[in-house]
Amino acid sequence: MTISYDLVFVGNVVMDEIHPFEGSPHTFCGGLVEFCAMAASWSPKRISLVTKMAERDAHCLDPIRAAGIAVHISPSTETTYHRVRHLTANVDEREMTLVKSAGFYSLGDLPEMEPTLLHLAGLNDQEFTVDFVRELRERGFTLALDMQSFVRRVDPHTGETELADVAEKLEIIGLVEKIKLDVAEAKVLTGTADPEQAAIRLEEWGGSEIMVTRADGVVVRCQGRTHFERFSNRSALGRTGRGDTTFGSYLARRLDHGVAESLRFAAALASIKMESPGPFSGTLQEVLERAGLL
Repeated sequence: MTISYDLVFVGNVVMDEIHPFEGSPHTFCGGLVEFCAMAASWSPKRISLVTKMAERDAHCLDPIRAAGIAVHISPSTETTYHRVRHLTANVDEREMTLVKSAGFYSLGDLPEMEPTLLHLAGLNDQEFTVDFVRELRERGFTLALDMQSFVRRVDPHTGETELADVAEKLEIIGLVEKIKLDVAEAKVLTGTADPEQAAIRLEEWGGSEIMVTRADGVVVRCQGRTHFERFSNRSALGRTGRGDTTFGSYLARRLDHGVAESLRFAAALASIKMESPGPFSGTLQEVLERAGLL
């Protein structure tokens, strides 16, 4: 039976081992795709998460199911395991190592579904190929993409992750409708760490809707206009997942709202999330109040 959704998040669930600059190390199950999905859980839209992981770890997704998100698991021998070390007080400076991977995606990993908005939320370059992105477009999907799915390159011997330019970036940008990246990734791709200038360059390369996040706020470039919203978080205890939360909530809100309001909403939701570790667990009312949208 073919399923119908309004928004689908695709990516490996991750066992994240976090070593903060100050504080004790901690490990939690989630990763980009969970942060994205939970950031959209306030929405009444039909939302799904598709992931590859070891079935023994499927209980990690119980909070997502409880939030009303439809979960589809493509079984793998391993669940992705990732180590993040924050070496300075600058939360954007991180050392990342891939310890285990659930592997790359193919069309066979997706349930039978009607073409819809599908967000590729990859941790690094070990999940999606350009061929896979092409195949999704050929199937009629509208695509959103976290560029770290290609920019963050994993050393096959050490598992260490480094940022690197992407030879196929122009083709990739042309295949997707919405793109998300942070300032570090933007600098590698475009040569500038200025969010607006990076977004303009990506627009010149064919990007239609580009989000760039940084420590103090988020920029969206769309139809020749730049929009900016500042984060209002009172602490950075929950910094991990900032960009994913911002983009996940933005995509859900954007389904039936304009760019400016969706960005304002997403910045407010991400600000609330950053005040405590883990994915977003607040309410729609709290977000609307923080955003001044009531």
